[in-house]
Amino acid sequence: MKRIILVSVITLTCFLFSYNIQAQTNWELGMRFGEIISIDATIPIGPTPRIHPTIYRFGIASYFDWMFSISGGPKGLKFYPGVGPEFWLEGDFDFDIAGNFGAEYSFDFPLTVGIDWRPAFRTTDDFKFRAGNVGVTARFRFGEGVRFVKVK
Repeated sequence: MKRIILVSVITLTCFLFSYNIQAQTNWELGMRFGEIISIDATIPIGPTPRIHPTIYRFGIASYFDWMFSISGGPKGLKFYPGVGPEFWLEGDFDFDIAGNFGAEYSFDFPLTVGIDWRPAFRTTDDFKFRAGNVGVTARFRFGEGVRFVKVK
């Protein structure tokens, strides 16, 4: 029952955000490979912040990231610190407060690749620190208008 409620809340939240932000920038959806393989997405909520939901095998998370780039650096390179909750549903229910620190590169075609680190404090088990969870991501950008060229 807990799983159904949590998945429903996150799905509804993503659905509600979709109406306010479609015109601002691009959604991304892909995979994250590392210690824990997951489905990874990004949902922009303004010029620089974004919601970064993730569905793990036995958990779900959502991070609030602040995006920035280096002045004079490559145009597709971005860095981000973030923070958010993680809910783990394997066995006992666990709740973590996690950081999300990473770098990503957006190509001229609709692909973004990146690397990130998500350390966390487990609040349901004597506030234990977890330093692992490093991953590599590959996400497809929606809203860029994938172009199909008609062959003459």
